Amino acid sequence: MSGTILFLSAAEVSQTLSMETAIPAVRGAFVQLSRGLADVPVRTHLSLEGDGGALFMPVYLSRMSWLGCKIVTVVPENQDRGLPTTQALMAVFDAETGRAEAVMDAEVLTAVRTGAASGVATDALARVDASVAAIIGAGIQGRRQLEAICCVRAIEQALVYDRERLAAEMFAAEMNDRLHIPVRVLDDPSGVHGADIICTATSSVGPVLADEDVAPGTHINAIGAYRPNTREIPGETVARAHLVVDSREAYLEEAGELVLALDEGLLADDFIPDEIGQVVMGSEPGRKNDLEITLFKSVGNAVQDLAVASVVLEEARRLGLGTGVEL
Repeated sequence: MSGTILFLSAAEVSQTLSMETAIPAVRGAFVQLSRGLADVPVRTHLSLEGDGGALFMPVYLSRMSWLGCKIVTVVPENQDRGLPTTQALMAVFDAETGRAEAVMDAEVLTAVRTGAASGVATDALARVDASVAAIIGAGIQGRRQLEAICCVRAIEQALVYDRERLAAEMFAAEMNDRLHIPVRVLDDPSGVHGADIICTATSSVGPVLADEDVAPGTHINAIGAYRPNTREIPGETVARAHLVVDSREAYLEEAGELVLALDEGLLADDFIPDEIGQVVMGSEPGRKNDLEITLFKSVGNAVQDLAVASVVLEEARRLGLGTGVEL
């Protein structure tokens, strides 16, 4: 391999990427996925020593002439080592020549693209008058979820719940300053009952709210669980919701909310969810009425990563950012 590869740090990725630019990029990527214009194998999981794991996510978008692969490692024991538990890199190639174009830190990229997916889904599925958003999980992704929601709906108030009260209080203070909306800390998850939009962004293996906490007309973005035996949303809620996924091909492998509901007989054996790309381009319906519960179940898809990485690469070149390395 010859030529110069551009290396981009986390700070440079942050400088070149915003939620406002990520949402349309991810929307377009989902449409390409649903139109069969993306080659996205189900990601490969490797188990590491202890409770760790690694994910390999290849993707090819023919219309964009880009080829990419994201590698993510999750090592819970890193908490005791003073290291990040999740680390990621994204490699981007020119699909026509096969030439490696860039390698970039993918921690920020992953957080933004996941938030952007919920932004796309919220725009397509939430009530147009939605004004109250609730976030369960006060981590980095919870912050990106609220940011994305505020890009597509006129949010007047936000609610946040986390098992760690201090984390929720820090979230509320930070997002109040950043988004200029009141953010109230909830004492328990049942407080989300008054929300128009609920986002769950946790590492929980079981439901983080009760079915009765979800009012008619609510839109839910469930993005935390990504294994077939874990879920954040109770099966009863799944059974009464209009279900939309990022990828039909991947949901039976990774979307625990839907897999477990099927196993429990709460969904028909021949159930097929809609894809968000289909809803966006109008080939499948979005919200049918103001009382319908809509649920977007996302496990993450590599088309999101490559679409957002292309935005980062274009902007980095425009600004002259990154470090070129000759191979």
